[in-house]
Formats: sequence, structure tokens, C-alpha cells
Amino acid sequence: MTILTLFIMLGMLATIVSLATGITSMAHGGTFDQKHEIQLMSMRVVFQAITILLVLVTIYLAVH
Repeated sequence: MTILTLFIMLGMLATIVSLATGITSMAHGGTFDQKHEIQLMSMRVVFQAITILLVLVTIYLAVH
């Protein structure tokens, strides 16, 4: 396992955790949801973008 693979797996885990936390927060509502809903979904988008970028870098390095 390379370091890139490890970072991809961590990125996927971070994406899943932030998505699950955001969905659970929205389902329950309340003050936590009102304060953090935008932050949680924004974090998910950032984690997802980083993970996709790492996958693309890994593919590029594998081809060249």
C-alpha cells in the first residue's frame, strides 16, 4: 500500500463521516443543525474534491 492509497482511504472515510454527520443532523433538526449544516456539507464537498484529486494523481502516476 502506498502513501497515496492511504490518503485516498482517509479522504473517503472523512467524506463518509462528514456526510453521515450532516444527514443525521438534518434529520434531527435543532440548534446544532442550524449552526452547522452549511459547515458539514461544505466539509463534505472539500473532502470529496481532495479525494478525487488524489485518485487522479494516482492514476496519472500509474500511467507514467
